[in-house]
Amino acid sequence: MRYIISDIHGCYEQYQKLLEKINFTKEDVLYVLGDVVDRGPEPIRVLRDMMNRPNVIFILGNHDFIMYSIMKKMSVEITEENYSGHLTEDDMLAYHLWIQDGGLVTAEQFGKLHYDEKMDILDYIAEASLFEIIDNGGKEYRLVHAGLANFAADKRLEEYDLYELLEERADYTRRYYPDKNIFLVTGHTPTVFIDDWGKTEVYRKNGHIAMDCGCVGGGKLAAFCVEMEAIVYVEGPE
Repeated sequence: MRYIISDIHGCYEQYQKLLEKINFTKEDVLYVLGDVVDRGPEPIRVLRDMMNRPNVIFILGNHDFIMYSIMKKMSVEITEENYSGHLTEDDMLAYHLWIQDGGLVTAEQFGKLHYDEKMDILDYIAEASLFEIIDNGGKEYRLVHAGLANFAADKRLEEYDLYELLEERADYTRRYYPDKNIFLVTGHTPTVFIDDWGKTEVYRKNGHIAMDCGCVGGGKLAAFCVEMEAIVYVEGPE
């Protein structure tokens, strides 16, 4: 079976409970729609678990990208040659903004790792996909973290830039693809904030499947099974 989850945000306990609930095995495939880190209690532990599972496909989220960009610079070995220009004012501003947006727990846990472990995690994030496409019985699922900003029906997924894929939220009132067998699957936007929805449940309308059920904020962590078109939930932390 193929499963899709999103926006784990360091909720390792809920992530493990969900894998148990779907009876996830080595024969299955798990697509993670980004935002693995920040806000929740154990982001590095979630990343390590994903890294040890060859059947997990990691799609980059904005929080993962920000962590990578900042920690890569801050993990450089300091020498006499690079000391003075190692971190700029812009770098420090980006760091503080990240911390304010939930990055503190990620930064603290990452900072305790040995250098080789840090590099392994950064390499893993660097190799994450920006999108994936799943075909199933004539239906096509297009997986990205946030949405498709500046959308055009004839625009290929590889033509979208990072901002268009990772930052700008999908317009859930709009059907993007005229073909009703094409579905845009996203995270990033907690479903409770989608107009005329307001639930911590997966949103499935207008050719969208919105997966971020706000686990880290007390909502749910959801898994969508592609073959069964079924959804499984676990409750978020209290």
